[in-house]
Amino acid sequence: MVSDSEAQKVVNKTNLGLTYEEEVAIAMVKEIEKDLSHLSETKNCFVPVTINGDTSNLNYIVKRSKDLANFSRSLDEDIVGVDKNRERLEQWLAGDDLKCSVIALLGMGGLGKTALARNVYKKERERFQCHAWVSISQTYSREDVLRNRSKELSKDNKANILSNTTGMDITCLEETLNKFLEQHKYLIILDDIWTPEAFDEMSRVLIHNDKGSILIITTRECDVAALASRGHILTLEALPEDKGWDLVCKKAFPRDTNHECPVELKSWFEQIVRKCKGLPLVIVLVGSLLRVREKTVEEWRIINGQLNWELNNNSRLDQIRNVLHLSFIYLPTHLKSCFLYCSLFSEDHLPKRKELVRLWIAEGFIEGRGESTLEEVAEGYLKELIDRNILQLVERNSFGRMKEFRMHDILRKLAVDLCKKNHFGVTYEDNCGGSLEMDDGHRLVMHKLNKGVQQSFSSIHQLRTFIALDSSMLSPTLLPLLCKESRYMTVLELSGLPIEKIPDATGDLFNLRHLGLRNTKVKMLPKSVEKLSNLLILDLSRSDIHELPSGIVKLKKLRHLLAEKTIDPYWRGLQCCRGVRVPNGLGNLINLQTLQALELQDESLRHLGALRQLRSLRLWNVKGICSGRISESLFQMQSLSDLSVSASDENEVLLLNVLLPNLQKLCLRGRLAEGALEESPLFQASGGQDLHELVLSWSQLIEEPLPSLSCLSNLTFLDFTKAYNGEQLAFFTGWFPKLKILYLIDLPNLNQLQIQQGAMASLEKLYLINLSSLMEVSPGIEFLVPLQRLVFYEISNEFLMLLRQFSAIEGTQWQHTLRC
Repeated sequence: MVSDSEAQKVVNKTNLGLTYEEEVAIAMVKEIEKDLSHLSETKNCFVPVTINGDTSNLNYIVKRSKDLANFSRSLDEDIVGVDKNRERLEQWLAGDDLKCSVIALLGMGGLGKTALARNVYKKERERFQCHAWVSISQTYSREDVLRNRSKELSKDNKANILSNTTGMDITCLEETLNKFLEQHKYLIILDDIWTPEAFDEMSRVLIHNDKGSILIITTRECDVAALASRGHILTLEALPEDKGWDLVCKKAFPRDTNHECPVELKSWFEQIVRKCKGLPLVIVLVGSLLRVREKTVEEWRIINGQLNWELNNNSRLDQIRNVLHLSFIYLPTHLKSCFLYCSLFSEDHLPKRKELVRLWIAEGFIEGRGESTLEEVAEGYLKELIDRNILQLVERNSFGRMKEFRMHDILRKLAVDLCKKNHFGVTYEDNCGGSLEMDDGHRLVMHKLNKGVQQSFSSIHQLRTFIALDSSMLSPTLLPLLCKESRYMTVLELSGLPIEKIPDATGDLFNLRHLGLRNTKVKMLPKSVEKLSNLLILDLSRSDIHELPSGIVKLKKLRHLLAEKTIDPYWRGLQCCRGVRVPNGLGNLINLQTLQALELQDESLRHLGALRQLRSLRLWNVKGICSGRISESLFQMQSLSDLSVSASDENEVLLLNVLLPNLQKLCLRGRLAEGALEESPLFQASGGQDLHELVLSWSQLIEEPLPSLSCLSNLTFLDFTKAYNGEQLAFFTGWFPKLKILYLIDLPNLNQLQIQQGAMASLEKLYLINLSSLMEVSPGIEFLVPLQRLVFYEISNEFLMLLRQFSAIEGTQWQHTLRC
């Protein structure tokens, strides 16, 4: 809102003969127009991005591509650490399969795809009647490529039909090339293919002539590599540190017969090699840089300290920048901002899928596509970045969904420089020194915090995003300063900071779309949050907030409300977590996709069914008598994929009779009604239900649960914690074929665990915790061939003796702890 004093300033400047009230109204309108105009100007501040020149210029792209292709080919004699890939490639080329094979070398830029292909090509091409190497790149002329290919193929035989194609049009050239290749066993390399369309166009003239011809493509794109013959994709990885050492020594000390690093330089040399992160292109260029520098400890200390600057500025390292620039230029517009955003996170911060998706949505990077949710579209963007080898997938969840990501550190360093130059965003570290010029970007990601950090700021009024990755002490004046000066803030992420209070001025951040207070000491939200009408994500997880202000129900755009507080970090108690109480009006939040977690009360239960867009729901403090009404509400949530329901105490009986066709994860904490596993649709494989993760805790089951659950053939995660009071569990042949993780915890009466051969054929992790009556090592453990982790926690000394004598687990890595 515009204050009276601000309005008075405008009134004093305008004397139109109007009343004071009219003049104040005009002044306020002008202020609002100015605010809206400013927002409009900054809407597209993140694209397009320029890279030291006009990247839309075709000549620029062509030059970058040719320079990089020529340089990469020149490295074929320098490659190390690729013996297995080279051997496999040579075997394919020497094979006796007469069908035309397509081989793909896949990996991010700088991994040595072109160098490996060139090395093998030079060695093996004489096996073929004709051969050609053609660089395609992002921008190509089909006619030029065809003429170059014809020229290469006819190089060793001037008398063939390709020797005189100069005057032919493209159609005639294609026909002539077809006729020639039909008669010959050929080896053709298509280097640097960026799209499936380019592959289709370039391979159109290649004849499948049953002569054992080979086509090799190099690419950074997974969807291009997928066009290779079945089983003929080589995915290149970064070099291990010892191989990186060998390569950089070869380049840095070329005159030394053994390429040895002087002893006094080794410690700095090791640090420099580690910073190359196993990328052969970077290693070769950094090694060449070291070759011309003085071989003194002081000089190499300086090189190590300023290597990041060298990567972005030294002309000798241009080809490293080319790797990023070409990848970036070719990214579709909708991915450019997402890519740059990822680079703002520190190397040791591995962003999660949900974290990135929600931040991208809050930033406005995601556009709707048909009936897909914004979250689904954003997840598609993530997959695209992985398929383009821009992001590296670090971990998937138990049923294969993307979970955690990393950007290669060299790529990240170059991208951070792009962010700064294009005013996209900046990072701040405590050791960077100097003032932080916010003219460098609208987004600020704090890797390190200190008490006086705000003294380094200048002109923060244009700040749109503030993300703190460090949990150090924050100056008590910084947050009020941000709320006061950065009026157009879109993302305010303060997770992990030891703050106890949120200023009332937070409610004035009218454009705020993401507020993150996860793992803080905040006990309540100010009443003014009801003014945050654009808020999409409110993350209060593991904070001390237990009740939300009444105005929270006015935030009708809210998509994700996360407010679960963990009490028992081991999740073994019935009341291991708590949720928040939502005041009257929960049904107004009709756009909610996530509600984690709600302390169920009569008022909130009455409105629960109105939240039809929910994908994830967690309920705490549930009374058994409410099961019927909860089931009725859940029936309205046909898109629900993640459901957790926890009883208020161990005597409350849960019985949910509802079919949820999209349910993937189910957690029930509390006593289950007799026959629930057989009768409730939640545990049936019918109706299209596709349950992947199941947690049963404090269920007090008497009958063995496995026969009833064995129909859930897609389960990948199963957890029984104090769920079963019986004495035996038996996993029979063919049961749970996709199960990867199994927890059996606090089952006091269990004295026999049987695993037949062929049961749980995919199991990777088995946790047996506090099974006090178990007096023998489970027969059948030896059948769990894929098992990677076997854990026995809280066992007796007697059971430990049995384990050490049990020969069937001798070759398995297992852990144990003794019962106190």
